[in-house]
Amino acid sequence: MALVLLLVMLTACAAVPQDLSGKMFTFPEATNTAHVRITTSRQELSAVTVCLRFLTDLRRGYSIFSLATPSSANDLLIFKLENGVTEFIIRNKLAEFVGQEYGLNVWHSICTTWDSASGLGQVWFDGNPSSRKLISSGTNIKGSILIVLGQEQDSHGGAFDTNQCFVGMMSDVHMWDYTLSPCEIQNYMSDLSFTPGNVLNWKALDFQIKGRVLTEDKQKADHCKKK
Repeated sequence: MALVLLLVMLTACAAVPQDLSGKMFTFPEATNTAHVRITTSRQELSAVTVCLRFLTDLRRGYSIFSLATPSSANDLLIFKLENGVTEFIIRNKLAEFVGQEYGLNVWHSICTTWDSASGLGQVWFDGNPSSRKLISSGTNIKGSILIVLGQEQDSHGGAFDTNQCFVGMMSDVHMWDYTLSPCEIQNYMSDLSFTPGNVLNWKALDFQIKGRVLTEDKQKADHCKKK
């Protein structure tokens, strides 16, 4: 009987993937605690594409997407600097991408791609591709993968800094274990039909909210129509 009760409790506590279509995460204040924690059964990535949408009024630098393993806090990091430069870090190796127009209080779409074989990474921003740059080649992302939205991991799952946190809204987070084609990325950017992420899928996301983060209906101005 005790064993049956324990199994029921474990089942009740187990995370159930949620369909977040039409939803967004709202990070309403600067803290070193509030974040969304996402785990995956994947333990190794030889290539990756990450896409998401975000809106903020921050002028300082902030973390957009943070993936860490026990051996590397910056196995994959997308970080916007104060001067508008996008940092894309793989396996603790950095490339900087310039030319992105980070307007305040508007929704932006960003996708990043990387594969270990060539070592090349690229940033797509609001439909426009960057140049392709060498970041890290020959080694895969490997280990217990932990993904955090809203904070930058300076250790596996922690060591957050308020001055690097994200304040604003995020939505439509997807991640693939291969590099998407330019056509697939453009489809995502244009909110057209695309193949959902096979590592992270916004329509079936397994996540935990830590601290003051809200799940709300997504706000878009073009959803409001005059009668």
